[in-house]
Amino acid sequence: MEDAFFSFISQFGYLAVFGLIFFENVFPPIPSELILPLSGFLVIQTSMELPLVIVSATIGSVVGAFVLYGIGRLLSQDRLESFFDTRPMRLLGFHSGDVAKAIGWFDRRGQITVLLCRCIPVVRSLISIPAGTAKMNVVRFTLYTLIGSAVWNTVLCSLGYAAGGAWETVTAQVEGFSDIVKVVIIVIAVIVIAFWVVKRIIPAMRENKSQQQ
Repeated sequence: MEDAFFSFISQFGYLAVFGLIFFENVFPPIPSELILPLSGFLVIQTSMELPLVIVSATIGSVVGAFVLYGIGRLLSQDRLESFFDTRPMRLLGFHSGDVAKAIGWFDRRGQITVLLCRCIPVVRSLISIPAGTAKMNVVRFTLYTLIGSAVWNTVLCSLGYAAGGAWETVTAQVEGFSDIVKVVIIVIAVIVIAFWVVKRIIPAMRENKSQQQ
C-alpha cells in the first residue's frame, strides 16, 4: 500500500493528496496516518510545497466530510423515529423519543464535537453523520470541519516533512495513538452496551412477556 501511495502522490501531486484524503474521509479505513506524513516527506522529493499540500489535504477533508454530512441529512429525524418505533427496536429497548433527545443534546452541546473529533483518529470522519442528521448549520459545520481538519493535516504533514526519510516513524506513532483510541472506544462501547442491557433490554423483554400472557 505504501508503494502505491508513494507512486500515486509522486505522479499526481496535489490532486493525489486531495483525492486520497477525500476518500479517507468517506471510507475511514484508508489511513490518513499514512497518507499525510508521506505527503509531507514527498515535499522534499518532489516540486510540491508544504503549504499547498496542507491546503489540498484540507480541501479533500472538507469535501469528503460533506458526503457523510449528506448521508446524515438523509437519515432524517422522522425516518429514524419510525425505525426506532418498530417492534424489533422496541425489544432492544429503543424508543422513538430517543431520537429527539439525542438530536436535542447534539444541538445544545454536541456541535463543538465536530471540531474536536476532526483531530481524533477513527471518529474524525464519522462525526459528520450525526451532524447531518441533526441538521447542523452548514456554515458552522464547514467552519468547524475546516479548522479541525487543518490542524490535523498541518501537524501530520509537518511531522512527515520534518522527519524526512524517517516519516514512517511518524506514521507508526500516530497509528499507535489510533490503536489506543480504538481500545478506549471498545471499552466505552462495552460499558454502554452492558448498561443498555440492564436498563433497557431486560425491562423491555419483561414488559413484552407480560403483555403476551
